[in-house]
Amino acid sequence: MIVKPKEKNRMAPDEYLEFEKNSEIRHEYFEGEIFAMTGGSLNHNQISANIVRELGNQLKNSPCRPFASDMRVKINEIGKYIYPDIVVVRGDIELEKMMGVETLLNPVVIMEILSTSTEAYDRGKKFTHYRLIPTLQEYLLVSQNYCQVEKYIRGDDGGWKYFSYEDMEQSFKIESIEFELPLSEIYYRVEFEDSRGFGGFHG
Repeated sequence: MIVKPKEKNRMAPDEYLEFEKNSEIRHEYFEGEIFAMTGGSLNHNQISANIVRELGNQLKNSPCRPFASDMRVKINEIGKYIYPDIVVVRGDIELEKMMGVETLLNPVVIMEILSTSTEAYDRGKKFTHYRLIPTLQEYLLVSQNYCQVEKYIRGDDGGWKYFSYEDMEQSFKIESIEFELPLSEIYYRVEFEDSRGFGGFHG
């Protein structure tokens, strides 16, 4: 999703949550400012639907639960409220409940679908902030312009290891939720415009 500044008037967290509860569109919140969320492209929405479908099917009888982009997450350490494209929780769900609004506190996996306008943010400051979530074990970046999935996994020492998958015939594992996902399923019915996407429609 694309994030644009909404307005410069500072809000307290409870004011933001009250505002968000009654808003027709979603907003993220950080350091007193709110940022309006705009709609994603066709590829963005197709990829999100494909991943959520596969997660739902494979995790149906597991202790893990996937959520799409309407599930707000709070990064407690910096008081930031954010809407990841996809999150997965393992075990009990921990929620902050304020102003009649529920916010997830303990994601174990977060996925972001990259766009041209948000890619630098998703790779940089956003990932820096996500790493502050103590329960987070894996962070995935999915290109919507060509076949590539990048995975960061937290090691026992707190460092993050990087893996990249770029072949439509590949599958990769999300270790923390015991889940395996073929790239062909991620990109089912996705049409690339970039030459790296091997030019065409998949699925």
